[in-house]
Parts: sequence; C-alpha cells; structure tokens
Amino acid sequence: MLEVVPINTASTTSRNTRVANALSARGTSVRLQAALAAGSDPDPALLEALVERCAVEPDFFVRDMLSWALTRLPPEVTLPRIRQELDSERVQARGQALHLLSKIGDRSTWAWITRDMLRDSSDQVARTAWRVAAVLVPEEERKSLADELVLQLGRGDRGVRLSLSRALVDLGEVIEPVLEKAAEHPDPEVAAHARATELLRRDPETGFDAAVEEAERVVALGPERAAAAAAAVASADTETTEAADC
Repeated sequence: MLEVVPINTASTTSRNTRVANALSARGTSVRLQAALAAGSDPDPALLEALVERCAVEPDFFVRDMLSWALTRLPPEVTLPRIRQELDSERVQARGQALHLLSKIGDRSTWAWITRDMLRDSSDQVARTAWRVAAVLVPEEERKSLADELVLQLGRGDRGVRLSLSRALVDLGEVIEPVLEKAAEHPDPEVAAHARATELLRRDPETGFDAAVEEAERVVALGPERAAAAAAAVASADTETTEAADC
C-alpha cells in the first residue's frame, strides 16, 4: 500500500531538491540565486547541501550568500554540523567553518578553536582562525591567546601579517608585554612585525605599511640610534621651516 504524502510536504521536498541541485549548477548566478532562496526560506533539510557547497564553492559572493543562508538556520541545528567541518581535510571547509563561527557569534564555540587551527599550514585558514579567536575569546583567556598568536609573528606576506596584527590589537592592552618581549627576538622579521603591531596598538590611525617601515628602521638601527636619527630629521625640518619664514 502506497503511503500518502501531504501536498505541502511534497511541495517542500520538491523545492528543497531543486535548491540543492541548483547549488552545484555550472552558472554562478544560478548558484547565487539558490543560496539566496535557501536563506530566504530557511529549512534545516538544506543544512547538509549548504555545508557541503561551502567546502567547494569557488566564488566569493556565492560563499558569502551560503554563509548567510546557514546563519538563518537555528544555531542548535547548524553548529554541530559546522564543528565537524573544523576537522575536515579540505582547506576551504575548515576556513568556511571558522568563518561561520564568527558570523553566528556563539561565544561557547571558543573552546572549539584549537592551537592547531591557529597554526594551520594554510595561511587563509590561520588568518580566519586568528580573527575568530580574537572575537570569541573570553576575557580571562586573552593573555593565553596573545601568547599563542605572537608565535606567528613574521609569518607570511603583507596580508597575513596585517591579519595577525589586527587580531593581536583587538585583544587590547594584554598584548603590550607580549609584544615588548617579541620586539627583542633575534629574527629581524619577527622583531619588526612585533614593533609594527605595537605602533598600530598605540595609534590605530597609523597605516600598516608605515608602521612596518618604522619598525624595520628601529630593528636595523637599534632603538637608540633610530631615536637619534628621528630627532635629527625633526630638528632639520624645524630649521628648514624657520629659515623659510625669515
């Protein structure tokens, strides 16, 4: 005997099937519309399809829409599945899962961010982990997180270093003694990055490139010689100005 399925249930199932299929369509616009549809009428039945697509979606805007769609589902449904992705062998899956933790903002998920994530071999995953950790970290764990993040100073290109500096600055004054110690590191790249981060902490309006340039100068000359050189330049500028006013 055939089971009778209510019309509304059949309709919902059909709709979810169409959306799930469209999430992997060749056309970017089709995938974007599918993600929008999933978020506009959220249904936990689409959780798996959305999470799986996040792990492989090549387009930034589609990934952003997928993330939004997932945040529209109840956290108690979404978070356990996202936690599984944190251990995925797929780099993008790990990165997107971390990104979703920041979007959802449940501070209890702080405990899910491990040292391995903060040290991930993928710069993109590590950068996301740094940012999310700085957002979710409890007050009493800030010093411990700063001690961990400072180990990554000098890593990667400009973008990676800027991400780390921002995450450290977001931790507040707790980073001051940590950076002071790192500024004396024997590796000039680490020392300069530490000094540049401290400059940003003191003056957030300072551009990162300017902070790095100043930090590298201090590391190369030493604090005393760098200060003397800066004073000499300032004195020469003053004399030039005064001469021009005469």
